[in-house]
Amino acid sequence: MFRAFPPLVFEPLYRSYLWGGRRLATKLGKTLPAEGIWAESWEIVDHPQGQSVVASGPWQGWSLGRLVEEYRGEILGPGFELFSGAESKLSHLSRFPLLLKYLDCQNVLSVQVHPDDAYGLQMSTPDLGKTEAWYIIDTEPDSVLYAGLQSGVSCRDLAEAISMGRTEECLHAIKPQAGDCIFIPSGTVHALGAGLLVAEIQQASNCTFRLFDWNRVDASGAARPLHIEQSLDVIDFDRGPVHRVVPRLDGASNSWELVACDQFRLVSLGEASAHLLDLPTCKIIAVPQGAATISTSSGDLELRAGQSALIPHACGQAKVVVAGKSKVLVAEPVPQNLCEKSR
Repeated sequence: MFRAFPPLVFEPLYRSYLWGGRRLATKLGKTLPAEGIWAESWEIVDHPQGQSVVASGPWQGWSLGRLVEEYRGEILGPGFELFSGAESKLSHLSRFPLLLKYLDCQNVLSVQVHPDDAYGLQMSTPDLGKTEAWYIIDTEPDSVLYAGLQSGVSCRDLAEAISMGRTEECLHAIKPQAGDCIFIPSGTVHALGAGLLVAEIQQASNCTFRLFDWNRVDASGAARPLHIEQSLDVIDFDRGPVHRVVPRLDGASNSWELVACDQFRLVSLGEASAHLLDLPTCKIIAVPQGAATISTSSGDLELRAGQSALIPHACGQAKVVVAGKSKVLVAEPVPQNLCEKSR
């Protein structure tokens, strides 16, 4: 018999990188340390390099990893069996398959690429691959991002450009606007630009290969390591430029599908409306702007801008009421059995 679970809210985990700032506090209401620059807030994560802990309620103090280990079916739902066979190397890495984070990009990020699961499995320290999607919360007038390579750029072309300091010439640039979504499958060269505030849903991986870091050095004068050989190994050179997602309207549910891939589905809910969510799998609710209320048999939970929650499968059903012109995202992992059928 399944155990009842309410929606779960976790303590954010903050990450300080040289490209961060303070907008996680000023724009998203995060309680940052008084000093320093803070680039990322990991909202929901189960990974060796970060572990979400329940902030309040009957499961307060429990890590997400422990919850999924002890109540896998109740949290995730059917179709998320433990890894087996050759993939067993990954089974201890991420029991919960997705990671939600917010990013404050005060400076441009490195030009980078992520491997797929097959490549990640073969690394000396195995990790999942990383497919991700960006939802642009805020921009500055001159903000750009880089998604994919220019048409026709080959491995040889890119390697030569890197060696000559002309990496940027190979990249496809976009001037994003608030509300844009960009889908970045594994193997896609990319970089978020200065001035962007972003919500990101991704596989629960922290594997990144850097191609170029804009010749930056840290306070001690040291450059961050590059991974050019690995990057060239995993880049999909057939992909070419990546463009903004064209949302697909579902009129019946007053929502827009942004991404549907083997790893996750991402939806944006309509403004000033109520949405009844069935829970064949768990769902992540993120509120980049405004507010929303989640109602389940356990009661009501209000989320404000910058907050998020995990609705376990065992909740059965949930109602989400979007306040006014708020922006609310819903992400859900794709069961492994459906993933296999789609290949």
